[in-house]
Amino acid sequence: MEVAREAFQALGRTYGEIDDSDGLIGEVATDLAQAHLEACLTARPDPVETAEWLVRCLLDEVNDAADIDLFDYREVLGDPGLAQARTLVVAAWRANPKGWAEKHLMERLLKAEGESVDALVEVHAADLAPNGHTHLVIATELEAAGRTDEALEWAERGLQETVSAWGPDEGLVAFLCERYERADRLGEVVAVRRNLLHARPSLAAYRHLRTAARAAGTGEGAERADALQVLRVVAQTKNGRGCNGSVLVDALMDDNDLRAAWQVATDGYADQRHWLALADRIRDPQPAHALTVYLRWIEPLRKQTGDTTYERLAELLLSARACHRALGSEAEFATYLAALLTEQKRKRKLMAILDQHGL
Repeated sequence: MEVAREAFQALGRTYGEIDDSDGLIGEVATDLAQAHLEACLTARPDPVETAEWLVRCLLDEVNDAADIDLFDYREVLGDPGLAQARTLVVAAWRANPKGWAEKHLMERLLKAEGESVDALVEVHAADLAPNGHTHLVIATELEAAGRTDEALEWAERGLQETVSAWGPDEGLVAFLCERYERADRLGEVVAVRRNLLHARPSLAAYRHLRTAARAAGTGEGAERADALQVLRVVAQTKNGRGCNGSVLVDALMDDNDLRAAWQVATDGYADQRHWLALADRIRDPQPAHALTVYLRWIEPLRKQTGDTTYERLAELLLSARACHRALGSEAEFATYLAALLTEQKRKRKLMAILDQHGL
């Protein structure tokens, strides 16, 4: 038992400087913890002194590797040791309620002792995350205890008290929206999703708002126009060209509003991924537009080498050929391809790949 303790101390002195990305030291620490527990079960050390050592160890960062559980030592500690452990854990938490180890240990203690949900709420409420995640934890605990009204209040409070620049925790938003949906409060679901789009514009946020608005019967009117305007403002005010502005292109493509997506892309709010995805979508109805995209992205590949480049070039040429066929201008493509093959003939691997694709 003493040897295991000394080993833990040695590990504690060096663990912060060790790269344990492969988990090897963690495995050793776990085995060491098991050896210590088995030794204690045999040696039957003083329960109060053992409780004091355990709590010190549990509050140390080395326990991140060992993952000791205080209540695995229940038989060793007995009532006197558990009482001392409880006193020390509560004192540590009250001294540092924002400490992760203190908070986790306090929560573990309360759950193991079957304390009321109010005690757990007190622990979590002492350190509320700025994005509302802790409010979600509290709401989940309250709902599990059958206190649904209080759970909803905490979730709503979390949304109101969010101060994170990235907006509220997505799990909190999903929790709240699901409860609103159950209560047929669809307008409030739309409001929550709308606010999240404003706080954190993304394709996912746009999709959630669209789904909520359609369920509430407002999906195709002013709600959609307002949502797209939010994305348009983001594109214009946050240097969105080719970056944040791409969310607007994504949203329009997701709505299958390809004409509007093409216009936005033409205005400069698209990157290569968007252009090619858009070209693939409009190739049948608008082959001429799609062809200009394919030809544009073929050009830089002429000067590059490598198998990946060659495969990508073959894909683009096949797409360009499909456009020419739709336009009835296959002869023009044949002339273009012949010139490209002449130019690239020294790239034997490219010639083989193009031949495999029938080009």
